[in-house]
Amino acid sequence: MAMNKNLKPVSIPQEPQTLIEEDLIRLTSKQGLLQLLKSKNISAKSALRTLQYETELRQLQIELVKLQRDVQVNGRRVAIIFEGRDAAGKGGAIRRFTEHLNPRSMRVVALPKPTEVEKGQWYFQRYVKHLPNPGEIAFFDRSWYNRAVVEPVMNFCTKAQYQTFMQQVPEFEHMLYEDNIELIKFWFSISKDEQARRFKSRAINPLKQWKISPVDDKAQEHWDLYTMYKEEMFSKTHTSYSPWVIVKANSKMKARLEAIRHVLNTLPYKGKDESTVNLHPDPDVVLRFHRKSKAVD
Repeated sequence: MAMNKNLKPVSIPQEPQTLIEEDLIRLTSKQGLLQLLKSKNISAKSALRTLQYETELRQLQIELVKLQRDVQVNGRRVAIIFEGRDAAGKGGAIRRFTEHLNPRSMRVVALPKPTEVEKGQWYFQRYVKHLPNPGEIAFFDRSWYNRAVVEPVMNFCTKAQYQTFMQQVPEFEHMLYEDNIELIKFWFSISKDEQARRFKSRAINPLKQWKISPVDDKAQEHWDLYTMYKEEMFSKTHTSYSPWVIVKANSKMKARLEAIRHVLNTLPYKGKDESTVNLHPDPDVVLRFHRKSKAVD
């Protein structure tokens, strides 16, 4: 502790403990590793969990590269939508999906608010031009479903615009299905307490300042209203040809691994049968929407 000029105690942030190459060279036994972690004030369980996560993530990312190659070779069009509450971990999941993919045949679509011209267009028009071309995978960091939840909650659209959207979206997605676009829709689900914790983390972390938006201030205040519109969205837009897949995302690491696993399990690709990693998602983390399912958020 240090003292300021008003003689009030001030906490001095501790530097994070890290392992350097010399530390690892000196390791000769499991007991030595445990002693080293203890000396650095690092939890052995946490370290092992992180190592296991990184190992499994790499194996799944190898399968994603194989999937992308199949999409390229066969001229397939794949669109993966990431929706969910603010701070649910959509962006972090997308980064793990795309980390090792060929950027020439992959796109991340994260559109800003519509321009005045776009506001006068058919609502889906600005999204249609970002749909995947042959041989491409497009990752949508939010999508046309802005109009299903965020826009009505924040009064960014009229009731008539909302109702028109809800009528048109199943027809729009059926057209995509008929045109052989492979569409996966994720909803990343977190609890209210976890969202509040992540907002607090953003506020004090200078590397996360860019994530803060005016909409965040209303997310907790309008939690129940978000829930109502979310449930209405599921009810009206969950179809056999375009189902909603819910990812329980209070644990970011589990959510990322299981979302990748779901995509690999759902989409066919050459070499899938030769995979040495489990491609079956955990049903306690990833599940298709159904009305009796217990929602985290």
